Amino acid sequence: MLYLHSLSDAEEVFKALSTPVRLRIMEMIYEDENLSMNDLAERLDVTNSAISMHVGKLEAAGLVSIQTTSGKRGVMKLVHPVCDRMIVDLSPKARSSSRSCYNDSIAVGYFSAADVHPTCGLATTEYIIGDLDNPKVFSYPERFKAGILWIGYGSITYNLPNRLRAGQKATEIQISLEISSECPEFNEDYPSDIYFYINDILLGKWISPGDFGARHGILSPAWWPELLNQYGLLKTLVINDEGTFMDGTYKLSDVTLQDLRLDYNSSLDLKLAVPKDTANCGGLTIFGEGFGDYNQNIQVKIYYEDPEQAL
Repeated sequence: MLYLHSLSDAEEVFKALSTPVRLRIMEMIYEDENLSMNDLAERLDVTNSAISMHVGKLEAAGLVSIQTTSGKRGVMKLVHPVCDRMIVDLSPKARSSSRSCYNDSIAVGYFSAADVHPTCGLATTEYIIGDLDNPKVFSYPERFKAGILWIGYGSITYNLPNRLRAGQKATEIQISLEISSECPEFNEDYPSDIYFYINDILLGKWISPGDFGARHGILSPAWWPELLNQYGLLKTLVINDEGTFMDGTYKLSDVTLQDLRLDYNSSLDLKLAVPKDTANCGGLTIFGEGFGDYNQNIQVKIYYEDPEQAL
């Protein structure tokens, strides 16, 4: 899901969708996710250079991704949709995109603590790290190169950067990641209760619907086994003065930023947990760059107010 906080945030998306040709491209790639640039040019009866221009604008707006693969006539560029829906805040109270923000990207292997139970594992874009279902591989130094990790139950903790300076006050935290359940092999209908904590304060629970593997992940390496986790859902955890939300709309809890009592000296530990005794103990998979459908690591945004900048 693409979540845009204001009309100004959505400006590039609106521009990208402002022509009938690009709207038709979006319709076509949702109908068939295996269309190449050449396929689109032929079906729309336009030149390859025109298709490249149109797809480039859609890619720049974050609406499509391009995957290069081999085909019958050489290299093909497949065009895939990035998200299945979009939300734009139209309210006058929507937060301005011009507000100050610290932005960090955390690789999935850069966790600070792990309580791991099979099925479990990690992999880089080149190889699986150590043995499958062996929790001790989560202590191997190669973990810092990991682009995917999965656990049957337990927890993974990340020490997030707190770049706030003295006098600055956090107004919202957004944490975006591609995530799914984890079952042996895969199961499209495999719910899992995933709990989110910051500094051991429970923010809420989100139920992942499944461990997706009916098709190969758009970005997953060609060698990646078909029976393993292929892709997840892109979810955004939002904490502000109104509570904690998933994707900015579904309220997980009444926990606010004030409840976290963050200042520039605070640690910022994010824990994702699947307890063994929860109703849906369906594990957890986190996808980073080079795996799944979204080429991103864990994205962390901290919006803040700075009294000195207001002077």
